[in-house]
Amino acid sequence: MPRSAKDSLVERRSIDVVPDSERHGRPFSQFTLWLGANLQITAVVTGALAVVFGGGPLWSIIGLLLGNVLGGAVMALHSAQGPKLGLPQMIQSRAQFGVKGAVVPLLLVILMYVGFFASGSVLAGQAVGELTHLGDTTGIIVFAAVTAVMAAVGYRAIHALGRIAGVICALAFVYLGVRLLDSIDLGAVLSSDTRFDLPMFLLAVSLSASWQLAFGPYVADYSRYLPRTTSGRATFWWTLAGSGIGSQWSMTFGVLVAATSGGAFMKSQVSYVVGLGGAGLVASFLYFVIALGKLTINVLNTYGGFMSMVTGISGFRGQRTLSPRARSAYIAGIMVAGTAVALLGKDSFLTSFKDFLLFLLTFFTPWSAINLVDYYLISRERYDIDALSDPRGRYGAWRPDALSVYVLGVLVQLPFLVTHFYTGPLVAPLGGADISWIVGLAVPALLYWLLARRNTAHLPQGASGACGGNPQPDTGAAPNAKGVRAP
Repeated sequence: MPRSAKDSLVERRSIDVVPDSERHGRPFSQFTLWLGANLQITAVVTGALAVVFGGGPLWSIIGLLLGNVLGGAVMALHSAQGPKLGLPQMIQSRAQFGVKGAVVPLLLVILMYVGFFASGSVLAGQAVGELTHLGDTTGIIVFAAVTAVMAAVGYRAIHALGRIAGVICALAFVYLGVRLLDSIDLGAVLSSDTRFDLPMFLLAVSLSASWQLAFGPYVADYSRYLPRTTSGRATFWWTLAGSGIGSQWSMTFGVLVAATSGGAFMKSQVSYVVGLGGAGLVASFLYFVIALGKLTINVLNTYGGFMSMVTGISGFRGQRTLSPRARSAYIAGIMVAGTAVALLGKDSFLTSFKDFLLFLLTFFTPWSAINLVDYYLISRERYDIDALSDPRGRYGAWRPDALSVYVLGVLVQLPFLVTHFYTGPLVAPLGGADISWIVGLAVPALLYWLLARRNTAHLPQGASGACGGNPQPDTGAAPNAKGVRAP
């Protein structure tokens, strides 16, 4: 690889494996990226929802913390796959669902990206509109265009943006936190409603767990350029720390704001938060911070969305690389779809977003369970990279066993699901608590493990880590019949 390509700011790779010669960075980069991605207004709203929908401040904070730890641990396990394989997250699903069968969870992942892009654009559009005095609609469109440009530049720019946003947003949240604590009696707020309400507590856990689990389908996209020798534990812990601290910080702030706003927060989330900080130049700076925080996460959503679209389509076309023009077209498609949804749904954001988060959880917990069980327990971190692009290879075009477990994993959650438009029959006996995400992790994980351990014909033998088409360090060992060097 020419050095100019290796050091280029504009990324040239998409779903193809990152060779060792282009690997760079340290696992600490995962901390700065995910801290910046979570210190933002949508995470504040997510925390506030725990109170808005009936939870007490103290138990809401505890529930959000538990959800961030549990969901964040699952998300960080996905992140640790990146350095080992050098692949985007969702292309790994071909090893479980088949080269073509992976399109089933991919369709839902793309829907997730569009939805998060839209929800983020609503709040960021308010900030941009206030900052430029052009209104929410123009703010949404301007924000979407900047997002698309950053996503097109790619990996290096995304990490640089995360580092900048992490520092600026952390300083802004410290300032806002001080201003908030100066205006309220924290002890009185936390002691105002200390009764333990199990359904409301589990709602808080589900909100933060779904927030973290929704990162799972793209988290390895941003660790895949790390050197292959990077410690999996280091990647795991830095990712969990950045995402957990950032989200809990934002969500705790959201709980306190919602508990003390007297309903004003529900009317205009962005304006209310900015109003806590002051007026004039301070307000303009805070509007900029809100837009910057949302830009970080929306770039991730756009970048991950285009990766998922390419992964799904290329599985049927046998495509391994992508031209710059095609890359731009995919990114533009995500931007246009997300912007359209944002403009249509901006007036009913708060309720819609809560239902969207919980509904997403229904579809991503089974995928996450299957992927992690396969990677860590069945394949033991070994995939045949070449076969991930070959429907006639060891992974096949469709894997009926994994697809069946996935569908069943979705269905078993429905009796326990609570949303605005559907409530399962087993919710009432549980006092209204939503435990669907726990069922959606446990049942598919167990079923897939029982099925996959009995059929290991598709597993690479004698290979360590990523193999096949991913260039390995020269150890002097001869390649075996599959072109995989023995360790």
